[in-house]
Amino acid sequence: MDAGTRNRPTVLDTAVTTAKRRARVRAPELVGRGWLNTGDTTVSLKDLRGKIVLLDFWTFCCINCLHVLDELRPLEKQYEDVLVTIGVHSPKFVHEADPEALKAAVERYEVHHPVLDDPELTTWQNYAVKAWPTLVLVDPEGYVVHVAAGEGHVDALNTIIKELIEEHDEKGTLHRGDGPYVAPEPQNTTLRFPAKAIVTPGNTILVSDSAHHSIVELEADGETVIRRIGTGERGRTDGLNPTFSEPAGLTLIPGTQTVVIADTVNHLLRSLDLDTGEVTTIAGTGEQWRDGETDGPADKIDLTSPWDVAWWNGGIAIAMAGNHTLGFYDPNTNQISRLAGTTVEGINDGPADQAFFAQTSGLAADEERLWMVDSETSALRYLENGEVHTVIGKGLFAFGHKDGDAEEALLQHPLGVTVLKDRSVAISDTYNNAIRRYDPETNTLTTIATDIAEPSDALQIDSELIVVASAAHKLERFSAAATKIDGEEHAVKRPSTDIPSGQIELAVIFTPPTGTKLDERYGPSTRLEITSSPENLILEGAGVSTELVRVLRINDQITNGVLHVVAQAASCSDDPADEHPVCRLTRQDWGVPVRVVADAPTRLPLLMGGMDEAPPAAT
Repeated sequence: MDAGTRNRPTVLDTAVTTAKRRARVRAPELVGRGWLNTGDTTVSLKDLRGKIVLLDFWTFCCINCLHVLDELRPLEKQYEDVLVTIGVHSPKFVHEADPEALKAAVERYEVHHPVLDDPELTTWQNYAVKAWPTLVLVDPEGYVVHVAAGEGHVDALNTIIKELIEEHDEKGTLHRGDGPYVAPEPQNTTLRFPAKAIVTPGNTILVSDSAHHSIVELEADGETVIRRIGTGERGRTDGLNPTFSEPAGLTLIPGTQTVVIADTVNHLLRSLDLDTGEVTTIAGTGEQWRDGETDGPADKIDLTSPWDVAWWNGGIAIAMAGNHTLGFYDPNTNQISRLAGTTVEGINDGPADQAFFAQTSGLAADEERLWMVDSETSALRYLENGEVHTVIGKGLFAFGHKDGDAEEALLQHPLGVTVLKDRSVAISDTYNNAIRRYDPETNTLTTIATDIAEPSDALQIDSELIVVASAAHKLERFSAAATKIDGEEHAVKRPSTDIPSGQIELAVIFTPPTGTKLDERYGPSTRLEITSSPENLILEGAGVSTELVRVLRINDQITNGVLHVVAQAASCSDDPADEHPVCRLTRQDWGVPVRVVADAPTRLPLLMGGMDEAPPAAT
């Protein structure tokens, strides 16, 4: 997810990796607008003295943050009497700063721990956070003991928590018992945060009922329930009583009664037989892809948060939101392959295998084009004849609500796209609470409807649009009349990181978790890929290497841009007696907004996991 910036010396400048090697640096107090999941009670770190506290800096637009929420669930359960997780919500988009939108997101994603609403990024900056997600571990005496950015850190956290329990049990400073979490009152609605919808061959409407972990078939009125497919419990069971985990995209295989479902949190594709109601897993292993093969037998290839699916070119195109790529499933050969993308997050057009995407969340196809919306770059794009093209979208940090010529038009985190009967394109502009219409003939964008609670998909039935109003928990109907919106451009609040023209050292900091070492058995254990927008921001040093430190030469003719950084490190357990060591790949991507100035620091540290050296004080 996108990186932020630092702007003064803070606690993380001296944090280290383990409880036994920590600097005695007090964790800053938690400051924000308010709290969720605490029964309206304010929580302070002083109140939590005696508990191990895990701060999860997140924002609800971020797929990596959603992955971490799921990774932490078993850890929270295992240590529920000593560990208190606090979600610090520091928003990227304007919509995410809306307290009602945050409240909805906390319910939607089943966040079962207290959440601090940090709309001004005060606590984010006090902890010198640079990326979503970032995890900070605080010991029972209130000192920071570990910091990690990105996903895949549960093993390291588990090791350090065990160390802290042992240490503070001996000191008598560990207090067991319940934490401050108070569950909100459950809400009872037929649909709960529905995600996507399609029309079936029987002219009914099939809806992915995401928060109910099920699929619902409705009459054409969009309200009357015919049947519910799924038990409502989170799971991954096939058969006539199936379970899902936050299913989203749906698509029908033409000429059949088979619907393909993007079972997002399970990292699977499932098929539904509309005649029998039976569900079968057709692609994915259930494990999240982190590295390795992307092409091969469908049941052997890991997927990563498939968010939407569409029938295109004789198969199923897959919006692989979790690693910023597009996948393809061939039902005839039962093979999965990479359709487009490199895993770098951003906007880069051109040949499909060189394109950058940013959390593609909606797909729709016509005869020639595969249309898509990239939520993190607020972009409308399409794939045609092996080339990717951007119609609307300016990058990771620019968004808004503005109609008119496509080159100047703005969206805000769209999640759905629909090809209409006149070959124009409807966009579910989710964080603008609007439906927009792009006309390829005139290359213009207009607004069809507003005041829709987080639309995530739309269908055209006759002259009406049936819109999945996700945060309103229902389908809504609209005509195709358009009104012009002349809104303002927004940008991410966080200031850019200052870097100098000329040489700068970019260092990704990673320390293997206690009891592990970098895995060098089959070659280099680390990988670093650096690119930029615009491309000529970096004159020398871009590309791929196996070292986590790189010297770049920055163009003094460019004043602002984005550094795209993807780093990974493989580490394995370091016990000589263990014949089969446990290995873990840690991976993080950053989109660092930068400003080129004359007197900036000549070193840019990015923390991926732990810290065995202190970065220089911020200026």
